[in-house]
Amino acid sequence: MFERAHKVADAVLYEGYVLYPYRASAKKNRARWQWGVVVPRAYHEAGGSDAWDMQTEVLVEGRDDASLQLQVRFLQVQARVVEQGGQPVAEVEIGDEILVTWDEGVAHEIDAEVRLADLPTEIPLAVPGGREVEGITDDVRVIRERWPVTARLLLSAEVLPGPYGVRKLQARIENVTPWEDLSRAPLDRDLAVRRALVATHTLIATDGKFVSLLDPPEWAAPYSAMCENTHTWPVLVEEEDGDVVLSSPIILYDYPEIAPESPGELCDSLEIDEILTLRTMTLTDAEKREARATDPRAKAIIDRSDAMPAEVLDRLHGAIRYLRSAGSSGSDAPEPPPNQPLTLASSAADGKTVPWWDPGMDASVSPETDRVWVGGVSVGKGSKVRLRPGSQRADAQDMFLADRSGTVEAVLFSVDGDTYLAVTLEDDPEAAEVQRWHGRYLYFSPDEVEPVMEDEDES
Repeated sequence: MFERAHKVADAVLYEGYVLYPYRASAKKNRARWQWGVVVPRAYHEAGGSDAWDMQTEVLVEGRDDASLQLQVRFLQVQARVVEQGGQPVAEVEIGDEILVTWDEGVAHEIDAEVRLADLPTEIPLAVPGGREVEGITDDVRVIRERWPVTARLLLSAEVLPGPYGVRKLQARIENVTPWEDLSRAPLDRDLAVRRALVATHTLIATDGKFVSLLDPPEWAAPYSAMCENTHTWPVLVEEEDGDVVLSSPIILYDYPEIAPESPGELCDSLEIDEILTLRTMTLTDAEKREARATDPRAKAIIDRSDAMPAEVLDRLHGAIRYLRSAGSSGSDAPEPPPNQPLTLASSAADGKTVPWWDPGMDASVSPETDRVWVGGVSVGKGSKVRLRPGSQRADAQDMFLADRSGTVEAVLFSVDGDTYLAVTLEDDPEAAEVQRWHGRYLYFSPDEVEPVMEDEDES
């Protein structure tokens, strides 16, 4: 049921688990457990910044006897402490092996199955503690210790008014672990996460149908506004029938997927895979040795990067999911296979092929001389414009560009047929010179600029 969802959910589970350069000694790996942390309620109420609950609310269509399959997944912190002579140490070297003190994550999955008609109900999420001691030498030992976590999943459903037969399903996770260290160390987060659910997320499947909260049908828009999700973000996973929801602490789109080019998890997906892999390859032998000793997942990342074939690394550089032929139009235009060069009709006789990104792809395109009409004015290279960035642009820095004057450096056309103006700022000539040298500019669509007439420019 959750096979496809697990591919994305596993990335959520281990996101941020160990960060580049994958060594326990690195500063960025000393402040850990940032995603989906659900701490004991008493710790939160004493002033702790982490939440003690996580609430998912989604819309579901189905009969009273519709079934729900749920799976709550999280990590339980396990302290791995290296002792030498009875005292904890950061690391110890024994022959060719390094032993490192480090907090590991033990993965848990708790499953439940209920019917909508049986709600409300409560499902326990408790996991026990444990302690194992491994003797390495007469003087060195490794102690692994986990602390018990007591939590619960509260399920309820509310039939919403109207003719659509839709319900608001609530799945609420609460950490009710007794906070034994409240009087001794009320705000010691390192102690709190040992009794927390970490990277917590929920998978929900139904033989009914879930309604998207990100892109609801028109009839469901008022209902989606009634859903209150705290510390989590539910999205649809199964595109075929919409029957699986992944609710995670990371913001995703509906139907997220792991890129097929990705050879494995990096635990640091806020970075670009290609750049992160290349940086991992440049670590020194000593750094890689420590990273391998830090955690089995760090070791797997280092080993995979060291053994990565050139063709696999090349795939990380980018991929084209679809591409229509240049000069064609309409949805019926033929699509070439992904990552294949396109053949120019004018060069078909001699059999030459030109990649889609090559300027020679379409000889009719000339960024240096092409022009476009903006507000009844012909605009091209050298034209003066005033910037009016649109509200739908994703770059927050556009607010600093509004109303500034610029010079058009080129008129560009994307493979999808969209037009863009490459612009440099008039009041920053040094930056403009660097942009011209690199061939990288600020880019705006024609409706995001206003032509500046010569008399206006002189005034």
